[in-house]
Amino acid sequence: MQNFKVCGYGFFSVLLVFDLRSLLLLFVIIFAYFLCCCKSHIYLSMAKVIYFEVATVDSKLAKPLNHRRPKRKTKLRKKYRKKFNPWNFQNVAALSIVLVVFFVISMWTLLWYFVCNSVVFFAALFRIANVEFIPEYRQKESREFASMAQNIEVVVNNVYRKSAVSKMYKHSVLSDLSSNNDGGILVYIWMIFVVPKAKKQYACEDCVGVILKDSIQTSLVNRTSVGYLYDLPVDFDSIVVNGNFILRKDYFMVIGFKCSNDLYAEQQGVNIYLSATASSGKTNCHIKLFALPGFLIHLSIESIDIEANDCVEDALIVYDSLMPIRSKVLYKICEPFNSSTMSFVSTGNVMYLSFKASLGKKGFTGNFAAIPQERNNILATQNALDYEGYIKSPYFPSFYPPKCNCTWGFRTPRTNLGIALKFYNYELKEKGLKGCDHGWWKINEKMYCGSYVDYQTIFYIASSKSEIEFQCSSKLSDPAFKAQYASYNINKPCPGDHFLCSTGLCIEISQRCNGVDDCNDESDEVFCSTPLKVCDSSNYQHPYFACNGIRDCEDGADEMNCTMVVPCTNITYKCKNNMCIRKRNAKCDGVSDCLDNSDESNCGCGSKSQGKSRIVGGANADDAEWPWQVSLHFSGTLYCGASVISKEWLLSAAHCFGTEKLSDPRPWLAYLGMRVQGNPKFFSEIRRIVVHEYYNSRSFDYDIALLQLKNTWPKSLSSVIQPICIPSIIQSVQSGDKCWVTGWGKKSEGDSESPSILQEAEVEIVSQTVCRMRYGPLSSRMICAGVASGKKDACRGDSGGPLSCPEKSGGKWFLIGIVSWGVGCGRPNLPGVYTRVSKFASWIQNYVV
Repeated sequence: MQNFKVCGYGFFSVLLVFDLRSLLLLFVIIFAYFLCCCKSHIYLSMAKVIYFEVATVDSKLAKPLNHRRPKRKTKLRKKYRKKFNPWNFQNVAALSIVLVVFFVISMWTLLWYFVCNSVVFFAALFRIANVEFIPEYRQKESREFASMAQNIEVVVNNVYRKSAVSKMYKHSVLSDLSSNNDGGILVYIWMIFVVPKAKKQYACEDCVGVILKDSIQTSLVNRTSVGYLYDLPVDFDSIVVNGNFILRKDYFMVIGFKCSNDLYAEQQGVNIYLSATASSGKTNCHIKLFALPGFLIHLSIESIDIEANDCVEDALIVYDSLMPIRSKVLYKICEPFNSSTMSFVSTGNVMYLSFKASLGKKGFTGNFAAIPQERNNILATQNALDYEGYIKSPYFPSFYPPKCNCTWGFRTPRTNLGIALKFYNYELKEKGLKGCDHGWWKINEKMYCGSYVDYQTIFYIASSKSEIEFQCSSKLSDPAFKAQYASYNINKPCPGDHFLCSTGLCIEISQRCNGVDDCNDESDEVFCSTPLKVCDSSNYQHPYFACNGIRDCEDGADEMNCTMVVPCTNITYKCKNNMCIRKRNAKCDGVSDCLDNSDESNCGCGSKSQGKSRIVGGANADDAEWPWQVSLHFSGTLYCGASVISKEWLLSAAHCFGTEKLSDPRPWLAYLGMRVQGNPKFFSEIRRIVVHEYYNSRSFDYDIALLQLKNTWPKSLSSVIQPICIPSIIQSVQSGDKCWVTGWGKKSEGDSESPSILQEAEVEIVSQTVCRMRYGPLSSRMICAGVASGKKDACRGDSGGPLSCPEKSGGKWFLIGIVSWGVGCGRPNLPGVYTRVSKFASWIQNYVV
């Protein structure tokens, strides 16, 4: 629901909401004005009538009936004409009073509408069944469109004027009609309400939608979802009522220059060029795309020049409809993209583009075409172990739409051979009680959910005959995926000298328990016995001990030759000159280890006052003791924590911004250098929120987000505001290492209020083996910390805050974890689960320079 105030709304909206009372008031004002301005003429007319009556009486008494006295009459007319002066004092005074009254009543009317009331627009969409779409419905000037519009508007008016919100409802306006590939026509309509502030809750989006749905009496004859809304056969399941859309004034009028168009793809597969550009001023472009009935629209965005600001000022929003309906958003492009092109597919034969840009020369280019709907794929495998072919998401490589499905069939020649699907950025997990965010799969009658990851996975189907069904289930368009398929030996998925990872990958048995996450989910590194120390410099030292900054051998053999250049692996530190060394925690340890000194560059981070050596079970922190601690407030209320990682960037948890409302940066404020709530040294609005593209709200995997500040803190506050160091991708912490969790969250699970003073608590890193025994499977992008008694832990309100760990050499503090989730607060043997920051070092570096 969108409220509009008088400022910036315009006279057009006043005309829209003028009801009978306003028109009557206007009539009275005009009549009064007419009466005052014409009073002299009225006096003259009255004098003429009086004279006529006197003259008649006189003639009856003294003269013949037909005797006339023209001279006297003429003199009287001249007399009154001579006296009439519209600019005398009385006339001017009367006119001034009328104008003042008119102004006062007009202002009262405007105040009544726009201060005591809100003008609210709702966008509604529904399908009319059993009505054939004709080409004339495209032309709003045609009689056919006007007739249908009148019929629909009358029906909707009848519904709401007989409802509980009848006093707030004004009228409806039909916007568009389009064909529906499943039959019938789609109706797009605006509904206008004037809602008193005291009754705002009665005109909510759900309330208005329920009224429309309840008005449909579902047919008992055909037992379908089609019921009759008065005389219209409406598909009950198609009804969408939405109130969160662009300003309607922008929908009709473009500020700066005209940028509105309807484009048609009349031939299949023929690309039609489209673009929008602005040289100066704010831009709002609205483009409607149409394809042939029965076809879909394939949209390709080749280039876009906008400023990255979370779609607040600059954005290209693609809708799967002909109106800017929030629930019909296919995708939002909020920043320039690195790939050569981005492409999307509609679910019907229409699409709507809304492009807005702030000051500056900005725009986008692309093309669209009409394409047929894809059909199911039926495949079969041969008797081979190597990967043979691919299955792909619908309309690959385009983003696939929210409504789509594919079916694949596989058969192998022998019963001991199954099907292996090798995904490149996607994984399948058994479906739980919750729904699937990124597609659900039905494989041999078992249900699975798909999700995006940044590594390869292999899914095994232990059957020689497989039926696979994929259904799109995302609210938005999702990135394309593909998987190679091949047959495999059901009894022995991996060769004899290999280990089968939970991700489906096969690694050499020597890689098991070597201290390196070779499986990408740490399944090869859990439930391992403690490795043996090899304190002979001539032999290979286990990575758990080698070059980790701790002298495990008396002769220091485990820390020898750590800065020698070696071949790059996933456990070596990579310098900026692309040379690698064995020292894992080389970054910002106070020792120059790289030949180019890159390991000690940009190390003005992680410095803090000592404070006391001592949230749940926490203590009050000293002033400036944790200079990177940030308090995030949403609409004036403490909501989450964050950490300062540079002059203009903060790091927090993705789940703090997991809804559309919370992902808007405008209501957020960041308070820096603060110990006591309400007493910050510096605060800033948030310019941009970057949630990790693979964040999974079901499992809290990839629970990380970057926040860009609108203003940077001054150098004069460097003593109380400092960034914390980001660990390198191979930086390690060991089980039992001491770290600190800080925040203004609840002191215990049952608390109703949060502390006003920043709390701190010392916790220990818990091994992944122990943590998985408590929680079950965990992502390798998670790390656990706490105490066995559970008396020290993070709690509600601490989310997004730092888990700070000191480096053993050098004294720098590193952001090892981000408060993410857990079971309760401070429960025994249930440590807190944190986002492992080292796994995202490269991702952070892409944004933070």
